[in-house]
Amino acid sequence: MRTLFNTYLNKQTDSAPLAVFRIGFGFMMCLSIIRFWYKGWIESVYITPKFHFSYYGFEWVQSIGNYTYILFFLCGLSAFFVAIGFKYRVSILTFFVSFTYIELLEKTTYLNHYYFISILSFLLLFLPAHRYYSIDCIITQKSYKNIPAWTIDSIKLLLAIVYFYAGLAKLNSDWLQKAMPLKIWLPSKYDLPILGETLLQEDWFHYAMSWSGMLYDLMIPFLLLYRRTRWFAFVLVVIFHVFTRVLFPIGMFPYIMIISSLIFFEARFHHKIISVFKKGISYVSKSAFGNILRLDHFRYPKNSKTPYIITIFFVIQLLLPFRYMLYPGELFWTEEGYRFSWRVMLIEKMGHTTFKIVDKKTNASFYVNNTDFLTPLQEKQMSFQPDFILEYAHYLGDHFTAQGYKEVQVFAESYVALNGRLSQPFVDKEVDLYREKESFKHKHWILPFKDDIKGL
Repeated sequence: MRTLFNTYLNKQTDSAPLAVFRIGFGFMMCLSIIRFWYKGWIESVYITPKFHFSYYGFEWVQSIGNYTYILFFLCGLSAFFVAIGFKYRVSILTFFVSFTYIELLEKTTYLNHYYFISILSFLLLFLPAHRYYSIDCIITQKSYKNIPAWTIDSIKLLLAIVYFYAGLAKLNSDWLQKAMPLKIWLPSKYDLPILGETLLQEDWFHYAMSWSGMLYDLMIPFLLLYRRTRWFAFVLVVIFHVFTRVLFPIGMFPYIMIISSLIFFEARFHHKIISVFKKGISYVSKSAFGNILRLDHFRYPKNSKTPYIITIFFVIQLLLPFRYMLYPGELFWTEEGYRFSWRVMLIEKMGHTTFKIVDKKTNASFYVNNTDFLTPLQEKQMSFQPDFILEYAHYLGDHFTAQGYKEVQVFAESYVALNGRLSQPFVDKEVDLYREKESFKHKHWILPFKDDIKGL
């Protein structure tokens, strides 16, 4: 086994696919940052709110006020430098740290594709994506024709995990037997030209979309890997992601996945892409790249720990999505172990949660107006997610304790509707949430789900 592992580590492949991936990833990330800035979301999401929801263990990540613009500037600039391969190691590290810090600032913005970008940029820290067709090649006057095959395979594997795990997550009774939540979302798009008042209103179409979405996610990694079906698979990738972009406001993610899927194509295809870049900047290419020393193979040092770090990284990625099995109750209801598991667009939850503040010493009580403390987005996300409810309860407890109230207690009354069902009581209203501590343990104060959803 060790011999096979070492043989694989020494296998070489053309470096062009990784260079094209670097260019595409960098430019897409740069455009994403510009778009976020242009939309005014930096101020509305990260500066205006009085309170920010944090991830457990990362409470130390705090808002830096108006300096957040500088953080976004560094993130966008580093993404551009990644694309052109300038000071690549510093640039990809800066991008990873700045982008991840931004995402940790406010939990309400969590999306699977933001998590994907963070872990992908972490992976790129260890890959020689700047060893071919980059500014770094011009600076060092060295370019490598071949790189270890596992460096490209690692990106393919990460993409395969994202797709395949998303497909596994769709193997549940709500998605396949009830077409939920697509049966809620698709009819609401009635204003779309042609499709809105016809197909999107049809029950059979909701089921067709559910089942085809499941099959697409499960099969697309294998179709992309197999040379004879690769172009067919790529067409499916384009159709699928363009269609989802039209239906749902998920930003740049569809385009990122389309560009990323190019990594599965042969090296000669990527050389054609690079030749297009060369024609676009023909004078610069000839003068800058003309005298570069072209070396055959780039190899990591024999004592390099990089392959082992990448192996540990993938073991975590393979196991983390299954941590929900450690918790009792329905995953879609409790959401304990739901994030970071590639469960994409599987639930539609609506909640209404009110908080009662009690001064235990005087027995005086009053209800909180959530809009005094939260933005509409924050209140919406808080209303049906247990860790949000607990964190907000502690924030309220601290706030009113600072206001002079004695022995503050915080109680929540919450009702949540899941995937078209009638709303049900969500939180035990007799539990003082201010006395409950956040941890990886099951939250005993979440009331049981009065239904059954079968599946993974």
